[in-house]
Amino acid sequence: MPSACDSLLDDIEDMVTSHDPTPHERQFARRNIVPRPRRHQLQPAGEELQTDSVIPGTQKVWVRTWGCSHNSSDGEYMAGQLAASGYKITENPSDADLWLLNSCTVKNPAEDHFRNSIKKAQEQNKKVVVAGCVPQAQPRTDYLRELSIIGVQQIDRVVEVVDEAIKVFRHVDICHTYQCVCIAPDVYDPLFLSLSHSCLNACTYCKTKHARGDLASYPIEELVERARQSFQEGICEIWLTSEDTGAYGRDIGTDLPSLLWELVKEIPEGAMLRLGMTNPPYILEHLEEMVRILQHPRVYAFLHVPVQSASDSVLMDMKREYCCADFRRVTDFLQERVPGITIATDIICGFPGETEEDFEQTMELVRQYCFPSLFINQFYPRPGTPAAKMEQVPAHVKKQRTKELSALFHSYKPYDHKIGERQRVLVTEDSFDSQYYVAHNKFYEQVLVPKKPEFKGKMIEVDIYEAGKHYMKGRPVEDARVFTPSIAQPLQKGQVSGLPQSDSLNMSRSWRRGRSVVAS
Repeated sequence: MPSACDSLLDDIEDMVTSHDPTPHERQFARRNIVPRPRRHQLQPAGEELQTDSVIPGTQKVWVRTWGCSHNSSDGEYMAGQLAASGYKITENPSDADLWLLNSCTVKNPAEDHFRNSIKKAQEQNKKVVVAGCVPQAQPRTDYLRELSIIGVQQIDRVVEVVDEAIKVFRHVDICHTYQCVCIAPDVYDPLFLSLSHSCLNACTYCKTKHARGDLASYPIEELVERARQSFQEGICEIWLTSEDTGAYGRDIGTDLPSLLWELVKEIPEGAMLRLGMTNPPYILEHLEEMVRILQHPRVYAFLHVPVQSASDSVLMDMKREYCCADFRRVTDFLQERVPGITIATDIICGFPGETEEDFEQTMELVRQYCFPSLFINQFYPRPGTPAAKMEQVPAHVKKQRTKELSALFHSYKPYDHKIGERQRVLVTEDSFDSQYYVAHNKFYEQVLVPKKPEFKGKMIEVDIYEAGKHYMKGRPVEDARVFTPSIAQPLQKGQVSGLPQSDSLNMSRSWRRGRSVVAS
């Protein structure tokens, strides 16, 4: 029977005290930590302990990740570590000996999929290792008992945990150390470069902060060295990721623009840098600097700035620490000075206390800006968060508002006016249906191109001949130059390949395309 203490430990916030080590203290203690195996049942009499016939590092592993780009970064890091240790990473779950399930705790459906995948793996007699924010935030959950667990700050120990899980009889729970930046398993895939752990916010609906702890940024020199190494290895695209890239460096006496100016010096011709999500409060004070960085021809003119709601009263209940006017200021400033920039945003429908008037303000914001990339989320109360204790909007109302906002989003076509344009695009991956290669232009808009192996990892010129809601199709320009990423001379701040700043900005403008905006 569980003790009274067990019933109180449903969430990570119940476990954290002022005496616990900070993330930075964990970093320096990393080498002194050893995994603690969970107790296992003794082998029944007459049954052999199958250990000698099992050689860890020879099995197939299927990695499944839910959630944000930071989680994707963690998943790719773990896959890379396992592959380097001899494991074969497979895309076929039924073919795998072990499933590594990397979870997300932001919404109920993501956790439901995670829990169902665990059940399915067990039904198929697969070994299971779980990672991500769910086991970090809810370590005592029943369905996680007797599973091997990797904490969000311990993913560099993935090989140890998988090795022990493969041995059948031993379950390892590692949640005590600290891990740094990430690697990509395929040279043509983007490198997810994690800038930091956690964030500075305390949003009332979010459980990720509970799982990942306080903000802990990595030093600029370490991040720059990882980027330099990646480009030397042939990586052609780097994504910067964290819970909030805009908050980077505030715990170590620096800031995001300082990091970005050092990173752009390392970007070779034919390669690109993509910025991750930043909340409005942390980008407002750097707008001028961010304009110059986003104008750089080797940086995508793309920024993900979540608004969540256009109602100030809802934002206050969310504890988002900005008002809608702040979001508009960021968006208007960037659109004016970086013409054609892609602003992606997130919206939560049906947050507790949201009225019809509040929701209409959000609808009006979308009508005005016609965001080409819009992440629409129906609110789900996460256990242990303040928002879960607030008076909830009825389920049918949340569902209806989500449908209305989705219908508005699908009512406009952001790319039709681009048919006939000539664009330079970077080809990085296969399309979902494997019929095309996926490329992105300067504004990180998706362009499908013919699946010719010589295009993979290259920058090519295409003529746009078709457009859909989420993509364009491009026809390669005959006899056009194909740019292969190559290490060039370091770029100076505000310069491109030694050109003066004026010429640099002219080259940047050659990427730009106009975008129509529906007036309110």
